[in-house]
Amino acid sequence: MTPLSTLAALAFAFVGLVSATPLDQQLTLSPSDGTVRISESWDYDVCGQSTDAIQIKSIDVTPDPPKPGQNMTVNVKAYVQEVVEDGAYVDVVVKMGLVKLLQKRFDICDEARKAETTIQCPVQPGDYEVEQVADLPKEIPPGKFLVNVRGYTADDDNLVCLNLNVDFRKKPFFKLAW
Repeated sequence: MTPLSTLAALAFAFVGLVSATPLDQQLTLSPSDGTVRISESWDYDVCGQSTDAIQIKSIDVTPDPPKPGQNMTVNVKAYVQEVVEDGAYVDVVVKMGLVKLLQKRFDICDEARKAETTIQCPVQPGDYEVEQVADLPKEIPPGKFLVNVRGYTADDDNLVCLNLNVDFRKKPFFKLAW
């Protein structure tokens, strides 16, 4: 996996397709709290600083909303503003309510080597677009999940910070409006 696909895939064990709209023409609704509301089923918040090595520009998911038991494609667009070297890692925590389901550290350069991706460490500064496909288990229970991703450079400086919220609760077929 590439460093950015690691964020996408590992941040939520989720991973659409390349958007036909150029980044500078895309409109995103961003409430004052910084959360990017994608749909009723999921959203994300880039919690990092402008000095972080990786700046997330957008995350797209297909299908939207994600569905248990189906493949999901995640497309991440980001700008790398400083070289990402061997030793960079991400800490991923997945929670359902107050219950911690997963806490794991991933070496992003090792993951890229194992996956034999075209982008390998060291990753040079520049714009990147990474697409990753994941099989979502059909056993995902209905519920709201929070995924925290905290990435760090080999020197333990901030690399990236991302929070994802995904709601796998079944939605009614229709909404009553009174």
